[in-house]
Amino acid sequence: MPKLLCVYCSSSAKLDSKYYEAGERLGRAMVANGWGLVYGGGNAGLMGVVARAVKAAGGVVVGVIPDFMTERELAYHEADELVVVATMRERKRIMAERADAFVTLPGGIGTLEELTEIMTERYLNLSAKPLVLVNQDGFYDDLLKFFERMVAEKFKSPGLSDLFSVAANVDEVWTRLDEPGKFTADALWTKKARGNRTDEPRSFNH
Repeated sequence: MPKLLCVYCSSSAKLDSKYYEAGERLGRAMVANGWGLVYGGGNAGLMGVVARAVKAAGGVVVGVIPDFMTERELAYHEADELVVVATMRERKRIMAERADAFVTLPGGIGTLEELTEIMTERYLNLSAKPLVLVNQDGFYDDLLKFFERMVAEKFKSPGLSDLFSVAANVDEVWTRLDEPGKFTADALWTKKARGNRTDEPRSFNH
């Protein structure tokens, strides 16, 4: 199994053709650079374009999709591995666990949620996997300005922009992955916590 690149992107079939062309180019380049794909398992929109491009180039495709989407015939059944899960939360968890790095192409609110979740995990020192944001034709310019405002008004620390690398196009992704920016987590999240850590939820009554 090759290294797996998790790609977050749109499932819309109504985008400008330039986004699909970039997705196809990314898929082919992934295989050329020794990466397989792990993604949301869909056959529609930009998601489907990337998956088919990886497959056509001889690469490995791992899809993770909720069962309610497979019932609506939205799954890419040609994937080498198609993991069907019960919930969207489980989908995101498995994708993140299987991935060796992350790339975010232009997308909607689902893509934005996935991006910010990985940013948060990196901020909390829960993940050190590289994260690249593809700002094709300035698609994410306003989002990057919003992040700057978060820092300026002290909602986030100055290191926010170090949580990810920005590529102007898909051709720059490989340089960003090879030389990821260094992020140093806040001391609060780097020091060892007291007591035994557990993944089980705990309740505290007062």
